[in-house]
Amino acid sequence: MRYLKIMKQSLFMNITMIADTHGLHDDIRLTKGDVLIHAGDITEYGTEEEVMDFLKWFSKQVFAYKIFIAGNHDLFLEECTILQRKKLIPKNIIYLNNNGVEINGLKIWGSPVTPYFLGMAFNAHEGAAIKKHWDKIPIETDVLITHGPPFGKLDNELGCKSLLNRVLVVKPKIHCFGHIHEQENSITKNGISFINAAMVNSLKPIDKDNYKIVRKPVIINL
Repeated sequence: MRYLKIMKQSLFMNITMIADTHGLHDDIRLTKGDVLIHAGDITEYGTEEEVMDFLKWFSKQVFAYKIFIAGNHDLFLEECTILQRKKLIPKNIIYLNNNGVEINGLKIWGSPVTPYFLGMAFNAHEGAAIKKHWDKIPIETDVLITHGPPFGKLDNELGCKSLLNRVLVVKPKIHCFGHIHEQENSITKNGISFINAAMVNSLKPIDKDNYKIVRKPVIINL
């Protein structure tokens, strides 16, 4: 079974999307809702302590379903075993890692993979190595969550071309991602809403101590 099925009584849902909080989640104020999605980079340095702090915060958010994926900064989540992750992640949180969940018929797929950069977490080289991850995205996916963007979509031309190829085949209603802080908000092309939900500022030159939450969550009603 590709998707863990969860049924919800209401036929209408609102989805709140965030990404790239880099340990600054306590600075975010969220209202309650149906589905909360975090598209990766929950930490800055990838430590277990940062992950646990995020999970504590995330579990308290007043949403019926809370879903997250990892990002290239989230080293601890890549290093720990499946059993360790099951013990660490609260039961009211859904963690996706190249798999999916179905909520009231809405099929949601998540992947943390990004093109190789400095050997960070969940990296894969362009070509066959990364394409095999995108080939797993089911054709029936409604909401796709990846940490990195597809090429040419709110990506400063740093996105993944093979991800774009797969997205144009699958044609999800929503493709949510982050990773590229310079871009934000959403565009709709080919019937797909591409949403860059990155929340922190872009720093030039990079000075991680000066990261700030500068954007609001993206909310879509379905």
